[in-house]
Amino acid sequence: MSWIQEANQSGARLHKSCEEVGITLRTYRRWYRDGQISADKRPDTVRPAPTNKLTEAEQAQIIAVCNLPKFASLPPSQIVPTLLDNGEYYGSESTFYRVLKARGQLHHRGRSMAPKGLALPKTFQATGPGQVFCWDITYLPSTVRGQFYYLYMLEDIFSRKIVGHEVNEQESGAYAAKLLEQTLIREKCLHSGVVLHSDNGAPMKSQTMRMKAYELGVTTSYSRPRVSNDNPFAESLFRTCKYRPDWPSAGFKSLDEARAWVLKFTRWYNYEHKHSRLRFVTPHQRHTGQDKNILTQRKDRIEAAKAANPDRWGTRDVRNCTPVGPTTLNPEREPIRQVENQAA
Repeated sequence: MSWIQEANQSGARLHKSCEEVGITLRTYRRWYRDGQISADKRPDTVRPAPTNKLTEAEQAQIIAVCNLPKFASLPPSQIVPTLLDNGEYYGSESTFYRVLKARGQLHHRGRSMAPKGLALPKTFQATGPGQVFCWDITYLPSTVRGQFYYLYMLEDIFSRKIVGHEVNEQESGAYAAKLLEQTLIREKCLHSGVVLHSDNGAPMKSQTMRMKAYELGVTTSYSRPRVSNDNPFAESLFRTCKYRPDWPSAGFKSLDEARAWVLKFTRWYNYEHKHSRLRFVTPHQRHTGQDKNILTQRKDRIEAAKAANPDRWGTRDVRNCTPVGPTTLNPEREPIRQVENQAA
């Protein structure tokens, strides 16, 4: 009440002030009358029992029916139709559930585990390089049928730069732990609280990898429950890798050849590839902060071209040359009501 009155005296509308604290204007006027504040009487209000409420005898009968041997292992959704087929009716399914719950007899039954609520995933935001990494492993084909090489790759989601990569002949948590340590040393991120995101693969959740991450001060993040793709940054990177024109579709002849090709791809991706999600600057330029000057120069040139020939542009805005903002992992979903209001 004091908050509402303070806001109202400062010039805010009374009904808007009530909305901010979660009550209606009518409730406020009921609580505040003649300059006096009365207590909220709702918790102490004696509410009359519904006229259609089941009697104690009827509730006891429902409990007795549910505890019969033939119904003891069935839910109300099975009990009520069976009783109806036998010409008996004691209440609806929702009534059965409500009575059982009131008597403490509505619990999970059966050998399956009871459903558990999942904790919401943590949201991580990268405002600069060296804050949030993601990593994954993908297959590289060889010329021998059934034999593969395995590409380990770490990516900084802020700049999309490949900060660590290696090709090995098998999936292993030990190889991943070694690559992680080398990457953190090279990027000068040891014990800086880097977040490392991955899916739930065996190497990602191996004891060796998890212990190494703990030793290096890395915060691990797994999957993304709010969306269908659990590791989108790494998956997008692997697609770019495997759709290169020089990708050897026939397979790699040896481990050395696979490593040489991946090294060539990494240099191209980091230093030459203009990333569409970064306003078409390279990951290296974004990683080192050069993107701001580059995008500013682009905008100046476009503005000069528009000034020289304004008729060719009309009312259209020039190309968006604003540097992209922070990158968020596991972003919060907008409330449904807010989305509906925006659509309206």
